[in-house]
Amino acid sequence: MARPYWSGNVQISLVAFGVSLYVATESKGQISFHQISHRTGERIRHQKVLESAAESKEATTAVESDEIVKGYEYSKGKYVIIEPSELENLRIPSKHTIAVSQFVDVSDLNPEYIEKPYFVTPENDMSAEAFNVVRQALVKSGKAAIGKVSFSGRENVIALVPAGADSPGMMAYTLRYQNELRNRADYFRDIKQPAIDADSLQLAETLIARMSAELDIGKFEDGYETAVKALVEAKVNHLPVPIDEAPARQRIGNVVSLMDALRKSIGSDKASAKKPPKSVKEAPAKGIGIVKTPAKSAKRKSA
Repeated sequence: MARPYWSGNVQISLVAFGVSLYVATESKGQISFHQISHRTGERIRHQKVLESAAESKEATTAVESDEIVKGYEYSKGKYVIIEPSELENLRIPSKHTIAVSQFVDVSDLNPEYIEKPYFVTPENDMSAEAFNVVRQALVKSGKAAIGKVSFSGRENVIALVPAGADSPGMMAYTLRYQNELRNRADYFRDIKQPAIDADSLQLAETLIARMSAELDIGKFEDGYETAVKALVEAKVNHLPVPIDEAPARQRIGNVVSLMDALRKSIGSDKASAKKPPKSVKEAPAKGIGIVKTPAKSAKRKSA
């Protein structure tokens, strides 16, 4: 198993136990581009040079990596040098301990706050009992533990939730700060809200019910990557390059009414539609929900 990204204690009042956090995602993209000189076809290499040399456009040698240090610009053009050892020794309690400050309903974790997921395991066997008790309590209460943890050059707000009722592990999600989110009202305030026709709403509910299924993220593939591969193959083999064709815009005279579109979508031209089956569960209005363990048949990992 991979090395933990972070290890430390979870502190809940007087209860403490060790945990390890592992990055839950990985990049699977296979397409990458290089910068190439259009004139010669050679690959472009980047070098780090002194700012004064770059501004004067004089030929200069690259600055060696062991000569480069971090600097904070405290005034225009003035920097204070920060040594790596000074950053490592910053006095931040959350570098070592996730101190839980409160518990919230899992449904209160709005998706826009979620930044990155991590797998959470007990750090050792001695921590397993407290880990399991807290995990099960979170399952039964439907709560998430909120605290702060310091890594990756910042102090992050973090949420701990069970990784599904049947899973022995937990998930951690770093959360964005409020000031990192743009004001949604700036984007939503001009949306018009016309009156909703009851029949159209019922047809829409029926369409949703018919198309509802358990999420299988493994069946989705990156269409952009597939298209780029087709483009590369065509150019390498001197074949016609595939070109995107935008769908034709509908003319005003050919616009299908919303009611007709809904009826055709559910395969019915009747004036009324049946109500959605009672067995269809209503989706929660917000929140990340409890993370379920992926099915064994899934080909790809999901986080």
